Amino acid sequence: MKVTLKDGTVREYPGAMTVIDIANDLSEGLARAACAAQLDGKTVDLRTVAEEGEHELNILTFQDEEGKAAYRHTASHVLAQAVKRLYPDAKLAIGPSIDTGFYYDFDCPPFDREALDALEKEMKRIIKEGEKLTRFTLPREEAIRFMEEKNEPYKVELIRDLPEDAEISFYSQGEFTDLCAGPHLMSTKGLKAIKLISSSGAYWRGNEKNKMLTRVYGTAFTKNADLDAYLVHLEDIKKRDHNRLGREMELFATVDVIGQGLPLLMPKGAKIIQTLQRWIEDEEEKRGYMRTKTPLMAKKDLYVISDHWNHYKEGMFVLGDENDENSEVFALRPMTCPFQYYVYKQSQKSYRDLPCRYGETSTLFRNEDSGEMHGLTRVRQFTISEGHLIVTPEQIEDEFAGCVDLAKYCLSTLGLEKDVTYRLSKWDPNNKDKYLGDAAQWDKTQERMREILRHLGIEFTEEEGEAAFYGPKLDIQAKNVYGKEDTMITIQLDFALAERFDMFYIDANGEKKRPFIIHRTSIGCYERTLAWLIEKYAGQFPTWLCPEQVRVLPISEKYNDYAEQVKEKLAANGISAASDPRSEKIGYKIREARMNRIPYMLIVGQKEEEEGKVSVRSRYLGEEGMKDLDAFIDAVCREIRTKEIRAVEAKEVS
Repeated sequence: MKVTLKDGTVREYPGAMTVIDIANDLSEGLARAACAAQLDGKTVDLRTVAEEGEHELNILTFQDEEGKAAYRHTASHVLAQAVKRLYPDAKLAIGPSIDTGFYYDFDCPPFDREALDALEKEMKRIIKEGEKLTRFTLPREEAIRFMEEKNEPYKVELIRDLPEDAEISFYSQGEFTDLCAGPHLMSTKGLKAIKLISSSGAYWRGNEKNKMLTRVYGTAFTKNADLDAYLVHLEDIKKRDHNRLGREMELFATVDVIGQGLPLLMPKGAKIIQTLQRWIEDEEEKRGYMRTKTPLMAKKDLYVISDHWNHYKEGMFVLGDENDENSEVFALRPMTCPFQYYVYKQSQKSYRDLPCRYGETSTLFRNEDSGEMHGLTRVRQFTISEGHLIVTPEQIEDEFAGCVDLAKYCLSTLGLEKDVTYRLSKWDPNNKDKYLGDAAQWDKTQERMREILRHLGIEFTEEEGEAAFYGPKLDIQAKNVYGKEDTMITIQLDFALAERFDMFYIDANGEKKRPFIIHRTSIGCYERTLAWLIEKYAGQFPTWLCPEQVRVLPISEKYNDYAEQVKEKLAANGISAASDPRSEKIGYKIREARMNRIPYMLIVGQKEEEEGKVSVRSRYLGEEGMKDLDAFIDAVCREIRTKEIRAVEAKEVS
């Protein structure tokens, strides 16, 4: 047998060998560190036998993502074993590795911190026992009986849902056996540093119609020092979590009687959204967009034409009874595109009128599952910077590039350009019923988008099954503080809906032609963007975005009048300012302003009033000394106008 290693080295062996034996032959240290392997391009278990012949082999350690996943997946099995020991009646669901560690879902009562600590202690006992993990397979019916005898209904359901020809594998460690495809470590002893982080509820298979299970999150590392560093990181995450910080800063709130996924934007949060919205609308106008304002709902008929009724109805709020022939059925809009198509159709267009760029600040409604709701990132009503460009085939690349340029400008201005990745979201050819059009149209349009992205020098990944039903998308992705990825901005190339809406233009030869449509956002969903900004800046927004940019602090009540004069002059120059006339000590006022994350504090007393100046304290430089008021105003106005992002001094971060 001939084995080619990652570095190109070739090793020869007399016959078939397991991957772990090959690793031991290469280096005992490598074998100890090995978590899994890539054999001929496929991630496999260390127990896998490399048969006679020629192979490519890469031993995976914790430093490799696939190796890390195997390591943490083993930790999830140890957690499940600990739960079954301490809570024998608990039923097992699923327990994958994730970017930040692992989780396991159980059908059992919730765990408090004391219970998690007890489970963690039991996990360490299991690790110390050092049981080997062994893999075996069973025929389908035998596998079902095996899990039925163990009274594990969720595992039985998973087996029944596997393809008929699927290999059904199990892993055992000591008295514990779990349905699992692997890969795993060779023994529990390979785990070094573990921690159970939290427990929460999760619907079985993510469907709110199913039973709520108990999910336990944990993480695992090969070194205690790395685990300790991660736990420190988690504490920072908690401080940045928009769901906590946004409420603490009184940016938004949710109320049970209003409903899940329907946040209230408080005055400060609404001010930030207003600032963003005005900026985006002005920028889009500079770039040739024409503003529209369309209804928040429409008759079912509109969505039937667009085919949203067939492809998206479950995600819509439907008003009226479909079964009543005398009842008109309406739906709240989940997107604006069908409305803007009718704006386009109100007059005949020639090729000279294209590109036609429509923009709208759109309030949309989507019937998200309750289990998906989270703060401002996943809501049922939201506002989006939506736009649709009707273009000729020849204009596609330039207009698509213009949409990308606008998105990049928005990201750069907000300081977020380094936090995103780009994904070409394609159709799923194995699930054609989800989409309009045929394979040839999809392949042609997706290749056109690839070409455009290559010309723009954009590095991107490709993901099957993430396209819109009418065309492929460029999705600009970002992760929240917990590592969950969301789409922030999207640009879509639509080859299908112009036909359904009978949209056309007259070309240079006087003939009717179908346009292409580019769907795009410039900043995406305003609520989600606000959540992103809260977490990015830990609430310490760039000055131009702050709902309160300057607070004037008189050192005593004697200087309240001067403080008010300063505030009014700031406001007259477009600076959002407030004064604090309370009879509190100046140190208390400064601390409170810092806690409120105000960029600038102006302390005023006798000397400042006599000289018409202010003493400046900023979160950027700390004490900046006494300054002429007009000079200070000029500097802050320039900072706001240029949307400057200044580094915050560490000691000013609360």
